[in-house]
Amino acid sequence: MVAELPYDVMDADEGRAIVEGNPWSFLRVDKAEIEFDRDTDPFDDRVYERAQTNLHRMMDQGLYLQEAAPCYYVYRLTIGSREQYGLVCLTSVDEYLNKTIKKHELTISTKERDRTRHIEALNAHTGPIFMACADDGKVSEALSSWAREHTPIYDFAAANGVQHTVWIVDCDEARAALRETFGQLPALYIADGHHRTAAAVNVALARREASAEVCGSHSDHFLAVVFPAQQLEILSYNRAVKRIGMDKADYFAKVQERFDIEPTAASFAPEEKHSFGMYIDGAWHKLTAKGHILQAGDPIASLDASILQNELLSPVLGIEDPRTSSNIDFVGGARGLTALEQLVDIGSHEVAFSMHPTSIGELIKVADADLIMPPKSTWFEPKLLSGLFIHLLYDLSGA
Repeated sequence: MVAELPYDVMDADEGRAIVEGNPWSFLRVDKAEIEFDRDTDPFDDRVYERAQTNLHRMMDQGLYLQEAAPCYYVYRLTIGSREQYGLVCLTSVDEYLNKTIKKHELTISTKERDRTRHIEALNAHTGPIFMACADDGKVSEALSSWAREHTPIYDFAAANGVQHTVWIVDCDEARAALRETFGQLPALYIADGHHRTAAAVNVALARREASAEVCGSHSDHFLAVVFPAQQLEILSYNRAVKRIGMDKADYFAKVQERFDIEPTAASFAPEEKHSFGMYIDGAWHKLTAKGHILQAGDPIASLDASILQNELLSPVLGIEDPRTSSNIDFVGGARGLTALEQLVDIGSHEVAFSMHPTSIGELIKVADADLIMPPKSTWFEPKLLSGLFIHLLYDLSGA
């Protein structure tokens, strides 16, 4: 299998295990540091050079073919009984700059610079941006009806059990109809892929500055898959803290100033907003935010990620900026509560927190207000595969 999960949902050792015995795994392009010794800097020039070499090797072997004519794709992801249909297309750098394409997260400079260098080295976008749109039913119907009436070009199950199905839309009339339907949308929302988006914009702007001739070129658009928002599922994005830095009794006393604490007999995944699970010393507790810390009218402060950050992680545990602190790790909800328990039980972390998922409505509300969520507020599942679609920033003819 070539296509793989995105580079940023696994660490390097997990990536090495996935590619073992598979010379064509796309992680060799998307996360090329896995082909080097563990002590190699992942931002070493050789890593980006290897990614370029591996992509060209795959192309030379015929693993990738450029379509003869412009087209869209309909991309369906199926997990259990749930389906989501997206349109694979190119989206505009200028619409990102004028905020028609809206974000809800800040980026980390090192990660943004990494993906910028990756695009520059490969002269390609290799991972599509996961986007959402508010839909009155027209988008959903347009995509699902095309799928019902045509035969897919790809249909396979990934190792994690997610079914990936792709239909090509190569009919001029159908493409025009889709452009009209999507053209009526007032905005698109970045769900997952803020660093890759920022990197694509960086490359486009740098090339514009370098030569006026590249304006309107391939780099002015970037690869995306756009899904109707109501089809999407957001899982919790949990937290694990390495050291609490105080006596456990003092820690509990400080937490109780802002949260009601109730021991639970089993693993605790919150089923309502403003409650949290806390795992410490081999036991779970339910935390419920006290009324005096809630700010219902504020779209940012009312988020559970903000409440945990502003009322516990920062004032109690001293984690002022979770984007840069070395004392906190984030665990995607797809890994389950067992992953949190393991971190604490092996002693690498002292306390872990399970979260109630952010809703897609909250995301859209924040983005429409041009506000920024706390980092790691959303975990979308299932993930798009990287290496299934590639947007070259040049024609194979050399143009």
